Amino acid sequence: MALPSPLKVPRRWLRRLCAGTAALSLALTGCTGILGDPPGDDSSTGESSQAAEQSRFPRLSHTQWENTVRDLLRLEDVPGLSGSFIGDPLGGVFDNNEAALQVTPGLWADYQSAAEELSALVTADPVLLGRIMPADTGQGPEARARQFIEEFGRRAYRRPLAPAEVDTYAALFAGANEVLPDADPFLAGTQLMLQLFLQSPHFIYRAELSEVARIDGLIPLSGYELATKLSYLLWNTMPDDQLLDAAGAGELSTAAGVRAYAEQMLGDPRAREVIGSFHHQLYDYEKFLDLYKDPGLYPQFTPETGADMVREAELFVESVVFDREGGLTDLLTSRTAFLNDRLAAIYGQDGTFTGDFSEIELDPAERSGLLTRIGFLAANGTARQPDTIHRGVFINLRILCAQLPPPPDNATALPPGEGGTNRDRVDAHTGPGTCGASCHGTMINPIGFAFENYDAIGGYRTTDNGLPVDAADEYSFEGNDVRSFQNAVELSQVIAESGMAHRCYAKHWLEFAYGRDAKKADDALIAKLGEESLGGSSIRATLLQLIESDAFITRVPVETP
Repeated sequence: MALPSPLKVPRRWLRRLCAGTAALSLALTGCTGILGDPPGDDSSTGESSQAAEQSRFPRLSHTQWENTVRDLLRLEDVPGLSGSFIGDPLGGVFDNNEAALQVTPGLWADYQSAAEELSALVTADPVLLGRIMPADTGQGPEARARQFIEEFGRRAYRRPLAPAEVDTYAALFAGANEVLPDADPFLAGTQLMLQLFLQSPHFIYRAELSEVARIDGLIPLSGYELATKLSYLLWNTMPDDQLLDAAGAGELSTAAGVRAYAEQMLGDPRAREVIGSFHHQLYDYEKFLDLYKDPGLYPQFTPETGADMVREAELFVESVVFDREGGLTDLLTSRTAFLNDRLAAIYGQDGTFTGDFSEIELDPAERSGLLTRIGFLAANGTARQPDTIHRGVFINLRILCAQLPPPPDNATALPPGEGGTNRDRVDAHTGPGTCGASCHGTMINPIGFAFENYDAIGGYRTTDNGLPVDAADEYSFEGNDVRSFQNAVELSQVIAESGMAHRCYAKHWLEFAYGRDAKKADDALIAKLGEESLGGSSIRATLLQLIESDAFITRVPVETP
């Protein structure tokens, strides 16, 4: 359906809207955050062993905005308008990092245009309008308008509107013909309200305005703030009516209540999408989709292989997290795989496969968990050879959270080399006696060499250039814990037994769940979660502990400058 021509809402109307929202107006310095400038830095200077500083006004990511608009307007699908927005910058590993999500003047203009298009679309379609508008039961247009403002506003702002807000919006509704002089007064009011709600800071930001502190100085979030925080973490969208009702009934007033709802929400298909998104970003599945492999060497690597590898990884993670309630150890060591005919050919699997994915068990001598699957291996391989260095760098950074210095400015690519093995080439370029020996020789290369049994697309091999593969090495974990391994299967087990990897995984989950970088105040929680993960705690349990912790259900007080 073609969108009707949008209408411009005068900025003075937006100022009037902001003027009726005192608490957030003060916090956002008169609503300038939504009118061109991002909110100021509200981080506290205080220290807490239970909660770290973070923004009180995290902005919706573009994905969250799309999902929220779909659910708020009760559309069949996301509108897709954010594709033309100023792009969300990546603030680290994950796309929800609050530090990167600001409202620039350009993005504000994008929000404005989208609000105009959506409001015109909904009010021009009786079916769409009927999904969000209370029924006309003869209560009169003024009463019906106030009912719409109260009900829709509660969902748009993820909290009930204050009486003064309702009065302000009702006055704006009644005066809508100033902007739409030729339209039906009720439709004009509805269209203007939709535009105003969709451009409000209460919609764009997830505001946390609670002020009353506990005896320990931390400020508990309100039930509505927790409903919002839960919903955007576990569903990546606004709270549904049931969750908002639970907030209003006080069912989220305790950590136990929050956990109970989180457990229930994890059963929703949207939670699978969110947990899949965490692993998609952490393990960088996006790289699987844009790979070139020499067709003369690897004719089985087709244009469809990239999407197949992504789906294989998704099914594997879903199986571990939801079907088996497993943990990081399972991700690193399980031989369960989901293959179709194209992937089975690369894995060298016998038997009959189709285009559908089937669950099988891989050879334990050749494969372990995610790190020995072809997605990771092919994404970290060149067109013709395994990429030992990038395999080692990725595992150091993403799996172990090891500190690696940036590569020197004069770093050069591996020379092609005709003789010897891939390991010989890497050693000659970055091994003992070279300028890269200290970092490569002790951290990057040993881990990368463990994967010499896998070619550029992840196929298993025992020889390289006619010579036996050597995949053995050793790695020094924290505390000078030197562990040796013969190949990637053994390395995966060694990593699964290291507290370093489990703390790293817990740190990534904390950063994803809280939408910010980990801080010093988080160290104790990360250490606790890592220890429990090492002891066999499930991924679901890790996530639930993050949700019921003080760092999630409270905030650090903000000191007035």
